[in-house]
Amino acid sequence: MKLMVNLAKLFIGLFLFALGAVCTINANLGLQPWDVLHQGLSRTFPITIGLANILVALCIVILNRIFGEKIGFGTLANMIFIGLFMDLLLLNHLVPIAHHFYTQLLMILAGLIIISFGTYLYMSAGFGAGPRDGLMVVLARKTGQSVRVVRTVNEGVALVFGWLLGGSVGIGTVIMVSLIGIFVQGVFKICRFDAKNVRHVYLDRQMVSRILNKSKSVIGGTDQHGL
Repeated sequence: MKLMVNLAKLFIGLFLFALGAVCTINANLGLQPWDVLHQGLSRTFPITIGLANILVALCIVILNRIFGEKIGFGTLANMIFIGLFMDLLLLNHLVPIAHHFYTQLLMILAGLIIISFGTYLYMSAGFGAGPRDGLMVVLARKTGQSVRVVRTVNEGVALVFGWLLGGSVGIGTVIMVSLIGIFVQGVFKICRFDAKNVRHVYLDRQMVSRILNKSKSVIGGTDQHGL
């Protein structure tokens, strides 16, 4: 039962994250740093923003593994489903596009709130960190720099490359970079959630558990047969 609840939290969280991201995209005031990169790639190559998201996440997961970072089911789900959900929402025009400044600001704020709740849900499920969060942690560990510094550098690099590829940068980008941490922290506080206390289940541990369970069932079945 607990597994099903956590899986539901994971996928609802990923959908909300994608929905919030699409809200910020359709606000038309500039994108989050990583989405600037995704949009830049989609404008340079014949791919959608969602597929660009998936491909970037895949590259980061590979890099994380090279650096020794553990991968969970949630890591892979994050890599695949956020991009798929974004394309589902964007290609079917399920989120309106804002055209007036105050409406654009409201959409950005709504997007940040939705992203924050999505982050809470998928992180609290305990299936492993998202690819970009994993990269932030592993680089902080390797370089000895603070998570805040590493996150700033990572997002700065994504922003610059995305802008060079034609991604949208504007006042909305500044707003989101300035407020996303505050919004996420606020939602965590409202939900009484401490990310440091989450015990993540990684694929290696999951596979070992399956093997052990199968071994026990086989041994148990043999013993019963022998009796």
